[in-house]
Amino acid sequence: MIISHKHKYLFVELPRTGSTAISRELRQYYDGAPILHKHATYNDFLKIATAEEKKYFVFAGIRNPLDDAVSLYFKLESDHHKIWTDSLKKKRNKRLIDYVRLSMFRFIKNRKADFPSYFKKYYKLPYNNWSELSHRGFDFLIHFENLQDDFADALRLIGIESIRPLPVVNKTDKRDKDYVSYYTPEIIPRAKRVFGPYMNHWGYRFPPEWGDTSIPWWTQLEFEFFNLFRRFYWRYLRSFI
Repeated sequence: MIISHKHKYLFVELPRTGSTAISRELRQYYDGAPILHKHATYNDFLKIATAEEKKYFVFAGIRNPLDDAVSLYFKLESDHHKIWTDSLKKKRNKRLIDYVRLSMFRFIKNRKADFPSYFKKYYKLPYNNWSELSHRGFDFLIHFENLQDDFADALRLIGIESIRPLPVVNKTDKRDKDYVSYYTPEIIPRAKRVFGPYMNHWGYRFPPEWGDTSIPWWTQLEFEFFNLFRRFYWRYLRSFI
């Protein structure tokens, strides 16, 4: 999470939405400074913010979940930054989500699992992430698919003149194709069910060649049911478990 008291903005870092590049750029060129921890939520910020800071311009990133799932797979498959094999980094990974990610990493490595196999193993319930907590109330969202232009628009809305194009950093290793190509015919029906509610929620659309992408009412109901537990976890337990 990055804050600037000079320009009165707060940037919330949702994983795999270009947040590493944006936060680095804000610190280097736009008077930003770290606050709390990298993936702190806006709710975490509100607990410590002053009345004046709560009025700051708030922005964050969002990403098509079809693309995000492929990106996460390749970060695991390539052991991005050696996070799962470096002994010191492994010792720091003690939260529940870290154990889940370690399980994913081992499944991919031990089975030499391709993306469809990984997807069938770990994507069964309707997808969501902690953007559910506050993102819809933010002043601006940077869409990963339009990263450069949206970042420039965010600066303009804050009242800052852009210094340079946003550099590409923290690029996922080994990924060399468009994300749609990783969704084989056998997993497309599940992808529709798993990602459909989230995509509707944020205005994303499935590839037109996938045909009918209407969401059954029970899938939407399932999405909303699990969100009750997810919101409680993200809001109250995520930092401790």
